[in-house]
Amino acid sequence: MNEYSIKIMEYPKIIEEIKSYALGETARERLDKLRPSSDIEVIQIWMNETSEAVAMLNANSSVPLAAMEGMEAVVIKAGKGITLTPDELTSCQNLLEAGRRIKRYMESMQYLAPTIHAYARSMYECTDLYEEIRRCIINGRVDDRASSELSRIRRRMAIVDERIKQKLNDILRSSTYSGMLQDALVSSRGGRYVVPVKRQYAKNFPGQVLDMSATGATLFIEPAAVNTLQSELDLLKMEENNEVYRILAHLSDMVNDHRQELHINIETMANYDFIFAKAKYSRNHDMQEVGLNRSRRIVINQGRHPLLGGQAVPLDFRLGEDYRALIITGPNTGGKTVTLKTVGLLTMMVQSGLHVPVGAGSEFAVFSDILADIGDGQSIEQSLSTFSSHVQNILTIVACSDPDTLAIMDELGAGTDPAEGRGFAIAVLEEVFKRGASIIATTHFGEIKEYALRTPGFENGSMAFDIETMSPCYQLRIGDWGDSNAFLIALRLGMDHHIVERAHEITYGEKKTYQYDLELVRHNIIPEAHVENHLAELRKKEDRDRRRERQAREQRYVKKDYKLGDAVYISTMQRHGIVCEEENNRGELTVLVMGKKYVVNHKRLSPYVDRKDLYPEDYDLDIVFESKENRKKRKIMGKHHVEGLTIEQHPGDEKPDKR
Repeated sequence: MNEYSIKIMEYPKIIEEIKSYALGETARERLDKLRPSSDIEVIQIWMNETSEAVAMLNANSSVPLAAMEGMEAVVIKAGKGITLTPDELTSCQNLLEAGRRIKRYMESMQYLAPTIHAYARSMYECTDLYEEIRRCIINGRVDDRASSELSRIRRRMAIVDERIKQKLNDILRSSTYSGMLQDALVSSRGGRYVVPVKRQYAKNFPGQVLDMSATGATLFIEPAAVNTLQSELDLLKMEENNEVYRILAHLSDMVNDHRQELHINIETMANYDFIFAKAKYSRNHDMQEVGLNRSRRIVINQGRHPLLGGQAVPLDFRLGEDYRALIITGPNTGGKTVTLKTVGLLTMMVQSGLHVPVGAGSEFAVFSDILADIGDGQSIEQSLSTFSSHVQNILTIVACSDPDTLAIMDELGAGTDPAEGRGFAIAVLEEVFKRGASIIATTHFGEIKEYALRTPGFENGSMAFDIETMSPCYQLRIGDWGDSNAFLIALRLGMDHHIVERAHEITYGEKKTYQYDLELVRHNIIPEAHVENHLAELRKKEDRDRRRERQAREQRYVKKDYKLGDAVYISTMQRHGIVCEEENNRGELTVLVMGKKYVVNHKRLSPYVDRKDLYPEDYDLDIVFESKENRKKRKIMGKHHVEGLTIEQHPGDEKPDKR
């Protein structure tokens, strides 16, 4: 599946959270590699495993799993003929003990978990190895009972050690030596017993000097009386080490003989850890199993984005029944992108065999790929514009789309000239739909909403908006289309309806009375007739835009000699303006648009109304282009000089996008 889509849908964040429930590193590594499958049979097996594990946790949450950290390395080490340490052998014993416990647990759960309980049957108890390690290794060391020889050696060592201590005590209590000793205590140097003797009595004290204090005032001497016993003890220690090594080597050979069985036990335990990590995640987040289908049908009832938790507003979603392309509209921050990510992420989770946070009756299609374009994806290193980054993603979506693909596109056509963006968006939708893909897309363009309304296989949806509270509801309404609600919101905030009516006239090129709508908004009533009227207005606007674009294309390469005061249409701004400075040697004119001056290339302009049709003959255009304050100053300057009186002009300080 497309790795970019996996990342943009935040699937890795779900995996990281599931990993926190795993005990061992092997299970966490398996989770890192978990990716959505397109094989419905495999997905169903994974889903069943998760469901059975959840049922087992609900019945008895004390699952006897073991982490088994480093066990693979221990078994491999034994296979190379290396002698294992007592701790490593204890780990092997713990693995076998954990296998015994998990087998008993799974046997008791066979009716709840008919699939995964059977995995434990492949585990080996290796009774001979288990019992031998338990007999020989106790508390991290080779026990005396490991062999009769080791028992004999350690008994003899205890006797010799006791004799040495007895002789040393006699020396400490002796009146002959008490004055020679720095302290009445026994210490050890290099594994041999010594007493602290004052330096001046070194020649009078029988024994061998083994060490000296930092000041040199004290010598640590092994008394001659214990020298023979000490040598015997050293010999016994060597014999002990040899016997311990022999026992450890014997146990390591046994581990090597059972390494295949131990590998299977390790793998099975890690598999259980992997399955129960998914089950614990499902149980702790109130998730459940869903149905699967190959008919490209998605039915989500009360679905929640898993990363939002309780803050998520439940989502009801349908795709693939009467339509396979859904166009979602609505205000900014209204939840459109969250809806896309919720559908995409839940689909990926389902195809990974995971439970998802949805209500009963939910069902998901199995897709071979999920292709997504969400966010602007800008890259400073690659110097990509917002639109360019979108196009790169769209190219992938178009090239890879087929009937088993789910295409998810956010703000399709955004980031470029609105007129071109609309055309680009519709063309992409047509191509991806023609290739058979299922589509979910968001947009603000009214033309795309209308395209979905009249095109078979497409359906509109909108994110609900509460006019009364002027806030998004974050709820998807399929079969409806979103509106910017700008005029209604302005009315609700108290703006004079005359201003809103003028805004409507500027936007749609015709007059409309909003007094009736004002009363409806105040009572929180939006009639169906309003929607129909808005549809008609959008169609009229679309016709006007087409005519303007056609006129612009016809006149694009016809040189027009624009004069001061001519009304023009600026194609890149989709606005009208008045020429306030004639064309310069670079083919640029200064145009007054809504009180601001912009420098525009003549190729971006088309004639709208000639100046002679706008103003009387000899009309003073300064009234249009200059402020009242500047005109007063100019009149005063024409009469006499006034110290400090200036007129500031900043023509062409605004430049529109020339794309």
